[in-house]
Amino acid sequence: MQLNWLAEVMPRRLQLALGVFLAVTLSGTAGYLLLTDMSYVDAVYQTVTTLSTVGFREVTPFDTKTKIFTIVLILVGVGTVLYTLTLLIEQTLSGDIRSGFYLRRMHMQIERLENHYILCGFGRVGQEIARELRERGAPFVVIEQTPEQAERARAFGYLVIEGDASDERALNRANIARARCLLAASDSDAGNTYITLTAKSVNRSCYVVARVAYPQNEEKLRLAGADRVLSLYSMGGRRMVLAALQPLAAEFMDTLARGRHGELVLAEFEATGLNGLPGQSIASLLGATRNASLLGIRRRDGELTIGPQPETVLAEGDIIIVLAEEGDIAALTAPATRHG
Repeated sequence: MQLNWLAEVMPRRLQLALGVFLAVTLSGTAGYLLLTDMSYVDAVYQTVTTLSTVGFREVTPFDTKTKIFTIVLILVGVGTVLYTLTLLIEQTLSGDIRSGFYLRRMHMQIERLENHYILCGFGRVGQEIARELRERGAPFVVIEQTPEQAERARAFGYLVIEGDASDERALNRANIARARCLLAASDSDAGNTYITLTAKSVNRSCYVVARVAYPQNEEKLRLAGADRVLSLYSMGGRRMVLAALQPLAAEFMDTLARGRHGELVLAEFEATGLNGLPGQSIASLLGATRNASLLGIRRRDGELTIGPQPETVLAEGDIIIVLAEEGDIAALTAPATRHG
């Protein structure tokens, strides 16, 4: 089990060559132990000097049997050593071994991820999503089946799984069981539908945001299990109209979407028994903060309330969206005793 990672990064030919080299070395050591009165260290020393053709003296005088054994060891072993060294140099120069170790290190990093994001597709949209996630410091892994695009993602320093995101094995390699959210951002509506179906079958609680190109496919993605379906063309059209009719409002929305605004941070969190928010009014909630604005509440039934009234009471499972300083956000999400 400990050597499995080595087998993953080493080409099959090199594995076989090293195996034969090890077998020859062990056979030579065992032969000298049986044919002479050498110690184990002397037998290893004699084998290594013989295989390396260094030509030092024999540790002990050889009889006829030992000389014949040494001749066979030289004929078999020296060729094995030269072949193994040639393969090592070839693989090192071609970068296969370095690439193998790099990929193994990346997979180990992915295995340690939890509460992360899985980005499926690294086209133009996927690249923008990855850039935003990196800027916001969110942990994520990219799944991309096109080798050229996967290599491009690696060049940016992203964690990458090369494979089909609709394949359960690729999602498992991306650690979907512990993922917070999956973004289906491939160029195909059908592909995003299959990705959503597979993701939900593996981890029902994973929040799925899916891209759709054609409005008639939105319902199919929702039926597949997507929690949020976004049409880039519809969003782009609405954004252009807003920029034309209300340019200041459009600029404000763009600024808000960037997440951080000086000391203020845009954040959302859920009202649960752990933080003691259910049952509290908006007025009492904001009264414990220094500089916080509650922008909206999404109820458990999906209803979104923008700019709720101060007397609005929070319920279990409500999602709260606030613009506040980090200290205020920490106070809002503190345990119930903090608000006592």
